[in-house]
Amino acid sequence: MNSNKVPVIALIGRTNVGKSTLFNRLTESRRALVSPVAGTTRDRAEGECLWRGRAIKIVDTGGLDVELVSDIEHNVVAQSEIAMKTADLIIFVTDVRSGPLPQDLEIAARLRDGGVPVIVVANKAERIADSLSINTKEWRLAGLPTPYAVSALRGMGVGDMLDHVWETLAKLGKPPAELSRIEATRIAVIGRPNVGKSSLLNAILGEKRFITSPIAHTTREPNDARLEIDGRQYVLIDTAGIRKMYKVREEGGLEALGVERSQNVVHRADVVLFVVDATAPIASQERTLAGLVQESSAGVIIVVNKWDLIPNKTPETINAFERMLVNSIPYMSWAPVIFVSALTSQRIEKIFELVDLVQSHRYAQATDAELDTFLRSAVKKHLPSRHKGPAYPTALGFTQTGVAPPSYHLTIKAKTEDVLHPSYLRFLENRLREQIDISGTPIRIKVKTARSVANVKT
Repeated sequence: MNSNKVPVIALIGRTNVGKSTLFNRLTESRRALVSPVAGTTRDRAEGECLWRGRAIKIVDTGGLDVELVSDIEHNVVAQSEIAMKTADLIIFVTDVRSGPLPQDLEIAARLRDGGVPVIVVANKAERIADSLSINTKEWRLAGLPTPYAVSALRGMGVGDMLDHVWETLAKLGKPPAELSRIEATRIAVIGRPNVGKSSLLNAILGEKRFITSPIAHTTREPNDARLEIDGRQYVLIDTAGIRKMYKVREEGGLEALGVERSQNVVHRADVVLFVVDATAPIASQERTLAGLVQESSAGVIIVVNKWDLIPNKTPETINAFERMLVNSIPYMSWAPVIFVSALTSQRIEKIFELVDLVQSHRYAQATDAELDTFLRSAVKKHLPSRHKGPAYPTALGFTQTGVAPPSYHLTIKAKTEDVLHPSYLRFLENRLREQIDISGTPIRIKVKTARSVANVKT
């Protein structure tokens, strides 16, 4: 879908009124963390709501009534205010159970004078009495329209509310967008805490779209932002920094939920930007995270951030850092490396050139003739190694079985697959990468056995 034509609706309100629950209901997802802890939502989260075959963009925000004590809380409010100013329509979410509170009245007055149309929603209306209670004067908040009683948790009243949203947008001359078949490349940005993931995303988007802070674990939940570059669609996903797993399991809570979501994001991504800190050595956390990425089907680009902080750089500086990466994470030696600075935006625009290249490599296909030639060459250099059993395996064929990532079957003459030593598959992978440009994507090679197929000539 063309994101430039999609109306934007912001969910605004105080904390704990159910904005994130409503966001999940409207976007038919569980992307926003839902918790009784006030201030769970920090960044603006974006998602698409489909209704009547058309789409709008929904933006979830943090509560406007947080205590402005820390920099993070100031940023939460700043993010909400940006959403209020850039929205085509605001859904003001309140809590029907608690009734209008002084904070609601303050927010209502701001929205009334903000110049953006407002629809009021009284959430948590699971009972008939809840729906009836909004028909009183106290619910005419600062002269705003009478609320729609809904239950984001159960979905009651949401359809009627969306009908009104659609009608309001049509009257404003900003109707919901028609769906199209344009696919977006999903890019997950991962790394351990404080390597500069959110700063990198802000540099890419050219705005302070994600909250950044020197406090570890500022980002609690995966967060999407859609953008278009030269007609190509991308979805950027910020993820919670992943610490050592035992610490997360011990402490539990919101951070554990965020880490679990981040792991799921990696497995859904097309390309992963694996961010490391140029000023810090590769730690066990990076190696653990690299293993998680390796198990996924996503392409990988290693983004070395804070390159501006390295003094007295020479061409050999880059070579030395790349060697360190290969030594520290040898099983990701096939990932391209780019050196950037989120602070100065150095080489930021080059990231998408690499993303497009890696994405194309994920769909690379070789002909049967090319793979037959490859196998003959590989076997000539190194015969298949024996693992179990008295007889050596014989390579019979090598075929491609899939893409994203490129997947292959090696057929051998043997009784069982474990006759072939696992190291031979690593040898084949390395040889394949030498002959076919598939940098940035994992590849999968599985073994099949056949007892009655003619041997490959070597």
